[in-house]
Amino acid sequence: MEKAVLYPSQLDPEDWDAFRNSAHRMLDICIDRLSAAREHAWQATPVEIRESYTLDDNGLNQGFEELVDILSSNILPFNTGNTHPRFFGWVHGTGLASGLIAEMAAATMNSNCGGRDHAAIYIERAVIEWCRRIFKFPRTASGLLVTGTSQATVVALATARQHALGPDSRGNGVRNGPPLAAYAVAGVHNATIKALELLGLGSKSLRTIPRDSSGSMDMQLLAAAVKCDRQSGIKPFCVVGTAGSVDLGQFDHLDAIADFCSSEKIWFHVDGAFGAWLNLATPPWRDLAAGLERADSLAFDFHKWMYVQYDCGAVLIRDESAHRATFAARPAYLAGQDLGLAGGDPWYCDYGTDLSRGFRALKVWAALKTHGKQAFADAITKNCEQASFMSELVKASPNLTLAAPVFSNICCFSAASTSLNEAKNNDLHNQIAQKLQMDGSVVFSTTKFGGQTVLRAAIVNHRTNNDDIAYSIDAVERVRAILLPHLAGAR
Repeated sequence: MEKAVLYPSQLDPEDWDAFRNSAHRMLDICIDRLSAAREHAWQATPVEIRESYTLDDNGLNQGFEELVDILSSNILPFNTGNTHPRFFGWVHGTGLASGLIAEMAAATMNSNCGGRDHAAIYIERAVIEWCRRIFKFPRTASGLLVTGTSQATVVALATARQHALGPDSRGNGVRNGPPLAAYAVAGVHNATIKALELLGLGSKSLRTIPRDSSGSMDMQLLAAAVKCDRQSGIKPFCVVGTAGSVDLGQFDHLDAIADFCSSEKIWFHVDGAFGAWLNLATPPWRDLAAGLERADSLAFDFHKWMYVQYDCGAVLIRDESAHRATFAARPAYLAGQDLGLAGGDPWYCDYGTDLSRGFRALKVWAALKTHGKQAFADAITKNCEQASFMSELVKASPNLTLAAPVFSNICCFSAASTSLNEAKNNDLHNQIAQKLQMDGSVVFSTTKFGGQTVLRAAIVNHRTNNDDIAYSIDAVERVRAILLPHLAGAR
């Protein structure tokens, strides 16, 4: 065969050895940053740095060495801060060293995981199969890696909608079928509401069911709501069980919901964004996830309580045929073949909305290969223990009050003062959260409980230790003492 003539691309390095040196320098910078995560709390991005992000219309024609300089000085220091062990805001995962290595390989391969026959597809299948076994779904189950639980919820509820309306709904839409209703506990994750809106059912199709005295969905009120809808000509199509509520980490009694859905022939979906992973923890926390394996669909994230880099969520569907029937569509240019690159059926584009899909599975696969299941089980259990420890420190303080019981890994507490009215106490909590964030001490988020603002810690950080928990509560006390005189004197 005649040797090909090489015509270098303008988009490849002119000097690969020079690029190698720049890449090695960037890798060292990243490893230094990750290994010293404790030294790098969140910091605000200065105005001049933000202004430097503006892109020139024609590009700047900078080299890789200059690019590394910019990345290391102007971008890398100004992350969300969730790699830091005292980051408890919202539910943000922490990232793993294995992910740094895996993401390099994934970026180099640049695989499109919509389908075809290549290694990335088999890696994703291995991850999905691992999830199927972990969550005890049947062999008939299918799954898909997605951006996160929000997208996973769309996939799951789309499958539930088609299951309720039949295959013709793909062409006819929802106009010719009965109106549908979904049911979830009050305070369900906003992903469910968005999914219903995107699927054309509207947020008003969701019936929010109050909690019972245990904090779970009230089953009697659920049954009454379903009966009322059916009598009105509305078809109940899905009950959403919550495995770890957004604010407090509460769990529905999933077995009870599974029993109800089975008897009423309604799709049972579980929002397990982070709480599904309590399935790995030791009792009593593992017991909260009992019944998860009975769901028709399950949405969960790897980038939260499995600590892998963003983004990576997943959905499991009990009935693969229903899942595939909801999304499969192959125009001629996507026809599969028995052999060659167009083989490898089934393709993941037949199980979701995306034809072009990144190699998310590799960072999950690498994490499990590197650390094994038990290491994650231990870290998840430790986070629950730390939330319990934080609650004990709060209860021991004369200035702090636990806002709600700690169910799993979330601790909400109040720093309110009897010398302040409700509005000023709300302001106190907001100012405590902001000051602690701005000075790099600790990141709490805030939420509403009983109509009042409280501080919220969601502990999903494998780098956190009990000293961090104690430091954080002391920091709240310190800042509270500074702010109280000013708020008490303000009019």
